[in-house]
This record gives sequence, structure tokens and C-alpha cells, in this order.
Amino acid sequence: MTKIKLLSLLAIIAVLISAPIYSNSRSISKNWTLKEFQNQELKWQNCYGNFECSTLLAPVDYDKNTGDVFHLKIIRYNATDQRHKLGALVVNPGGPGASAFDYAYNAENIVSAAIREKYDIVGFDQRGVGQSDPIRCLTDKETDEMLAGPMITDTSENQRKMIENAKFFASKCKKAAGDRLTHLSTLDSAKDMELLRLALNEQKLNYLGKSYGTYLGTLYASLYPSKVGKMILDGAIDPSISIQEQNLAQAKGFELALNQFLSENNISKVSVANLFKKLRKQSLTTKSTRKLNDSLAILGVAIALYDDKIGWSKLSVAFRQAFMGDGTLLLKLSDEYSGRNQTGKFLSNENDIAPVISCLDWFSNVQTTQKSITLQTFQANAPIFGSFLSNGEIDCKYLFPTKKYRVLILNLVVANPVMIIGTTRDPATPYEWAIALSKSFPNSFLVTLDADGHTGQGRSNPCIDGAVNAYLIDFRGSSAPITCASVGK
Repeated sequence: MTKIKLLSLLAIIAVLISAPIYSNSRSISKNWTLKEFQNQELKWQNCYGNFECSTLLAPVDYDKNTGDVFHLKIIRYNATDQRHKLGALVVNPGGPGASAFDYAYNAENIVSAAIREKYDIVGFDQRGVGQSDPIRCLTDKETDEMLAGPMITDTSENQRKMIENAKFFASKCKKAAGDRLTHLSTLDSAKDMELLRLALNEQKLNYLGKSYGTYLGTLYASLYPSKVGKMILDGAIDPSISIQEQNLAQAKGFELALNQFLSENNISKVSVANLFKKLRKQSLTTKSTRKLNDSLAILGVAIALYDDKIGWSKLSVAFRQAFMGDGTLLLKLSDEYSGRNQTGKFLSNENDIAPVISCLDWFSNVQTTQKSITLQTFQANAPIFGSFLSNGEIDCKYLFPTKKYRVLILNLVVANPVMIIGTTRDPATPYEWAIALSKSFPNSFLVTLDADGHTGQGRSNPCIDGAVNAYLIDFRGSSAPITCASVGK
């Protein structure tokens, strides 16, 4: 898995100085029509040496012109062969809430030199994310408390605390976002991406989306099927399932990855299960003043399973430390997951914005009477991860108490073939989702990586990366599915 560089605070300040500056007010001087948003011209300025930065304006509400806008920050790495350039490639790393601005800043690491030669690499932070008018609900201290809060409703006290935390989070987000809270969905961001295509003067949108980024690409394709160019959806999300079905599938996916990891590292699953039982009752000490409980530990395990090379190596040591009573490395892995640095500062607003976007996209009302059945199902299918993922919709109930589940009717009939990549033992986006998405796109082809870890492209697998290069550069798709074998760890 490619390590993504995050822009430092000083670098962010520098780009805000060098990039085009718009008023910090929440509205523009006049109410633009949609046509004016569609015809805006980007003003590019140099930033970070080899990059250019700009700002795209997007209406907060596409249905009602209120004059309120989002300022979407964009970064571009220019193709090294401008004379023979094939266009722009818009990239998104996933999330929801991860910074595509930072992802494109890693252009030299995320795509091959051959792709960089032919394509500008473009990333934009979605509305409310990163540098695009970010929504910050909680302070760093409050985020610490939330992450360490209970995730399992195994006692009445834990259930009470989870509801209390969800209500607190909802109240803080409503205060921070105001009227913008209901305009942060992926559907809104897909419409923003069409504004970006127009501003880039691209006939078609060329797109590389990973994990959650595949859902953004799917919605874009449904809204603007005639504008889809080369589209790669890696680590696919099945757009047809509910939030509960997502959570259960992810629980099973992480459990499968954990079982594979334990087998290869000669670690007993009973030992891991006993560790989590102990952590629910008593936290482990660490080499810092902080302690490790079960909620933080499961985040540390999850982030390590994303990466079957470096992550698995760290997790092996972390488990053995924890078995001896030292939670230091598992806590460090947990901090990697949440983006917490050593001073206690969270480097992005992903912890705040991710639940908001997910609830807007997927929330379905779940009756309280169903909870015990759901919990039993989760535990039966995923003994370690199931309990932790069985309450994934609790924030939604209080963020959007009157919202009803919306079934999107997707039109995914596109002219250009879509490349869909799935990894067989992907913990976060299970392989069956890639199969389901490939069936949803009549004109698509599935590329399978028979391996562990999250997503397939950019992990130094010559078969996967070769197929991506052929698709983007030589316009070669495939009339039959492609299967790639794992390379040595």
C-alpha cells in the first residue's frame, strides 16, 4: 500500500497564500445561476514546486439557489509530455472524507511514470473535506474521547454512553455546519465533479477512484453517463446494499483478513479473542500517559489489515506486545487510523465528516427490536469484528432523525468500458462488492487481484498496474475478466 504524504500545516498555509483567494464569507456577491457555475474559469497558480493550485466554486444547494457556495480546493500535477497529453485524470483515495488534494500531491507515488507522462493528475477536496470549507464538529480532546468510547452494546451502561455520544456528536455537527449539513452527500460531490470536468475543459471525465471513491465515480456515471471517459473503480462499493449490509460485509471482510494474518503469523485466534475480552474490562498501559481499550485496539488492528506487508508486520509485533501487557504499538496503529499525531492533534477532519457523508448516503431506519438479532448475526459471522461494526448507523439516528432511506435508481449504461478492480481478501471493500458493481455496469470488465490487503492498483503488482497502464494509455480494455496473482511479501 502506498504511503500517502500529508501536507504540513505550513504547506497548507503557503498554498492558501499562493492560490486564488475568494472571500471567506459563506456567500458570493450575487446569486450565480447554475450556468455561471458551469462556465467558471479556474485561475491556476504555482504551488509546491511541481504543482498548480486553484479553487472551484460550487453551490451549496443544487436545487435551490441560496447564494451560499463551497470553495473546493484543487491541485494539479501537469503531465510531463504536454504535447502528447491525453487529458486530465481526476483521482480520489476513498474515505469518505480522505483528502484527494493530498492524494494528487502524491502523484509521483500513486500512478506510474507512463501515466504521469500522458495525464495531468488532478485532485480536489470534496465539499466539507480537508481544505474545501471543512466541517469540524469536535475539538481534538472531544475526538479522543469519542474514539475511546464504547462501540459494543453489551451492557446497559455502554448502550447509554453510545447514545449519549451520538447525540453529542450530532449536536456539535449541526452547530458547526448549520444549513450545510444536509448538502454534504456523495451525490452533491458527484455534481461538483461535473463542474470540475467543465472547468478543466475536458470532453470526458477520466477518473481513478479507490474504495469510497468508487461510489463517487459510480454516482457520477449514473448522473452523467455520456461524460464518462476512462474510469477505474478499485476496491469497489456495491451501491445497491443498505448500511447494515455494508457493515456486516465489512465485518466478515476484516474477519477473513484477520484469520489469514493470524494463520501466516502463527498467532492463536483464541489469544486475540481473550485479549479483547480483557480490554473491555481493563485498559492496557502504554509508554505514554494514554491507555489502550478495546475500541482503540480494534482500530489499530483494522488499519494494519489494510496493508499485508508493512501493516501485517507491525500488527504481529503489536499483538505480541499486547499479550505481554503493553498496548503501546496497538495504540500507535490506532492513531494512524484516526490521523492523530503525537501531540494529540488530528491532521484532518475525516473523523468528523465521514459519519455525516455516510449517513446522508446510506442511512436506513433500523428498529430497536432488530438490534439483538443483528448483533447475534454480526457475532456469528465475525467473532472479533462483528460486535464492533454492529452499531454503525447509530450516529445517523441523531444526525438526521427524520431522514428516510433513499433508494437511488442508477443508470450505469456508459459508452466507454469501466475497469473495476477487486482484491479477493480485501478487508474493507469485500471482493463480492466488486463482482456486484461489475454486474451493475453492463459495459465493464473485472480485474481480480488474488491477494490480501486493500485495493489493487499501485501496490507494485505488475499484472494489475500493467492492466491499468494499458487501459489508460493504450485504450485497451478486456472482453473477459482478468485475474492477477499476488506477488511475494
